Amino acid sequence: MAELTTPETTTPQPAACCAPEQQADCCAPADKAACCDPSHGDGCGCAAGQGTDPAASDIREQVRERYAAAALQVTTTDPGAGCCAPSDTFDGGSEVFGAALYALGDREQIPDTAALASLGCGNPTAVAELHEGETVLDLGSGGGIDVLLSAKRVGETGLAYGLDMTDEMLALARENQHKAGVKNVQWLRGHIEAIPLPADTVDVVISNCVINLSGDKPRVIAEAARVLRPGGRFAVSDVIADEDMDDATRADMQAYTGCIAGALTRREFEQILTSAGFENVEIQETHRVHQYAGSAIIRAHVPAGAAAGS
Repeated sequence: MAELTTPETTTPQPAACCAPEQQADCCAPADKAACCDPSHGDGCGCAAGQGTDPAASDIREQVRERYAAAALQVTTTDPGAGCCAPSDTFDGGSEVFGAALYALGDREQIPDTAALASLGCGNPTAVAELHEGETVLDLGSGGGIDVLLSAKRVGETGLAYGLDMTDEMLALARENQHKAGVKNVQWLRGHIEAIPLPADTVDVVISNCVINLSGDKPRVIAEAARVLRPGGRFAVSDVIADEDMDDATRADMQAYTGCIAGALTRREFEQILTSAGFENVEIQETHRVHQYAGSAIIRAHVPAGAAAGS
């Protein structure tokens, strides 16, 4: 569903983007020239910003393996394993991750395998206020539940992008799209720190419990600002850490890949969004997911006059 890096990245190598095997699925066909042109800088190339130190590569691989396993388990008799598993409960037994957070009417619109692969902590499509004809980007699209729901909301004149780094999740998402019979969807393989789309491409950026997995969250937010058009909207569900989250929890890799330890505090999220140029920042906790963390809806806007990333 998501990828994980540390802030210490090496010099980007955008030229690698133009390898034929990477061009095959890094961008929408109409956007390849803009996406893969190194002159656009290190936010636009498919390989931009992906150079990492060995420690970061190890962390990324742990996250990738965990989400790949979750994708494969959807077709087994025990689909509940994996990061932020649908069976996870907290404080009284209510489910705090997965498809249970979606209204029945939403779940009925998508294949069962899309619902079973839902590992998020909220329902961003319900709060993004999507409109007919808009273009939506889902960061860490996983099995495709939010992309498919978004595609239905924006209609045939709109478009929903799903970005994920995990091949198994992308394969599952494409299968779910076929089952749902939804046409206005495009899947992108890449990392949320280097979104493989040109600037000013989308109207809305959504995400469901993914940004907390990144070790370079300011870059993720800056990338979201870059690809949003002026006046564009940021509407995500994510885990927000309490200010007093203990060091033992933050040091626990199992919790990190499980959507808890890597979470920002409310103050940190607000600061990063503001620094990236977003305005009208709003963070509203919806439910507790851990002794030291809660799920929240995070909304913000790019200024109407100019792109936030400019």
